[in-house]
Amino acid sequence: MKKTKSWLAMVAVLMVVVLAACGEKSQEDVLNDVEEALENTESYKSKATMVLETGQEPQTYDVEVWQKDNAYYKVDLKNAKNEQSQIILKNDDGVFVLTPALNKTFRFQSDWPKTSSQAYLYESLLKDISLDADVMFSQDENHYVFKTATTYQNKNLNSQEIRLNKKDLAPVSVKIMDADNNVLVDLTFTEFERNPELSNEDFNTEKTMDGAQMSEPTMATPEEEEEISIRYPMFIPDGVDSEPKLETVETGERTAYVQQYSGDKPFTLIQEKSSIVPATTAPLNLVKGEPVDLGFTIGIQSADRIMWSHEGIDYSLISESLSEEEMADVARSVYATTEK
Repeated sequence: MKKTKSWLAMVAVLMVVVLAACGEKSQEDVLNDVEEALENTESYKSKATMVLETGQEPQTYDVEVWQKDNAYYKVDLKNAKNEQSQIILKNDDGVFVLTPALNKTFRFQSDWPKTSSQAYLYESLLKDISLDADVMFSQDENHYVFKTATTYQNKNLNSQEIRLNKKDLAPVSVKIMDADNNVLVDLTFTEFERNPELSNEDFNTEKTMDGAQMSEPTMATPEEEEEISIRYPMFIPDGVDSEPKLETVETGERTAYVQQYSGDKPFTLIQEKSSIVPATTAPLNLVKGEPVDLGFTIGIQSADRIMWSHEGIDYSLISESLSEEEMADVARSVYATTEK
């Protein structure tokens, strides 16, 4: 009888071992695979759809990314509503933000994208998973699911859920939540190609702009300047008067609408109709700058200002008193407000 019980116990142990060997991978095994994927991915191309819930109404973008050697980047963000795009480009000459419809090019020196999380960059997602000591891990039939902390520029983006395909760790989706677990950014990958053939020339600035303008012609310049709907920031930092001093400045045929906010941290917001830059114009060079994610568009932050274009309007937010984070919060809220 004892021999029978011993034999049964041995069989049970062997069955557990066999089932474990054939079962799901452990968190440690998967994290090792993630680090290996990060090391072995030398280039990639991806396409995704991104829905932003950070403004008055949802904004949908088609996002296409090319990356090579963690040194060359092309991120094309196209607004699905108006079919206009912005391109973040990184090559040997620096970081560029291109707006093809306006023929505008900003160039600056920056550590982007190393300075913060980027939902549409594959290596950024893998790094967020690998570097978070408190990462939460689960899995279903087809996906590994990770919930991690984030380092997004927008501090309201508190945590994220990243899904990777079990077969090859290709990105499937990213949901970014606020502190109350509300989804503010929902990104779904539709295509992903690992280690495609890419050359440095694929990230050439002029070639990229020319290619974008073939599918997205520059905006037509109106014969007369049209009036614009003035917008005001919904977020006003503490100690700042919420009622601005308003001024209209005429310069030649152009009109700028100026709002001056006084108080402990004064700032100025300028709005004017976007103008088409002549094709021969050189890029606007900024000694130091950073692309800043405003939710509804990509802005350029440098020293004491943020500049951005949206729906045919150029905006400049200027302050020597606000922190970079406060300036970005004010800029994001200009879209979120109703007209006064």
